[in-house]
Amino acid sequence: MPSLGRILLGLVGVTTSVGGYIADWNETHVYNPRWPPHAKFHNGQTMSMGLVLGLSTLYYTFRSSSSRAIEIESLHTAALLGSLYWITQLSAALYPGSLAVDPEFGSGFPQAYICAVLLSLVTIGTGLERRRLLGSEKRE
Repeated sequence: MPSLGRILLGLVGVTTSVGGYIADWNETHVYNPRWPPHAKFHNGQTMSMGLVLGLSTLYYTFRSSSSRAIEIESLHTAALLGSLYWITQLSAALYPGSLAVDPEFGSGFPQAYICAVLLSLVTIGTGLERRRLLGSEKRE
């Protein structure tokens, strides 16, 4: 049975992998006739990046090793990969003329909250798993 820390990191990995497709594979993004092809290209790039980062997060979260040092390194790699998509999503608000939701689709759910929740899960999951790994190291 995976530890709570790994479960939390795994939830972030799954959300990162599929979240872009759930949020964007519809008339607000992929099928939005007002979007030029190049904007759709970058949306596809973003969805694919989320998929790859999420799958990489899952790999490093659940990668097993007989070496405690490698397990800790994998944990830190999973935390980094699990954070990157959400950090860059927060940074998107800093670009000129950007909006989290096109005006014709309303204000939407504030994406900053989604980012904050998922980054919190990464932080909590990493802390719990690190404590578990270091605690078991002391017993060995």
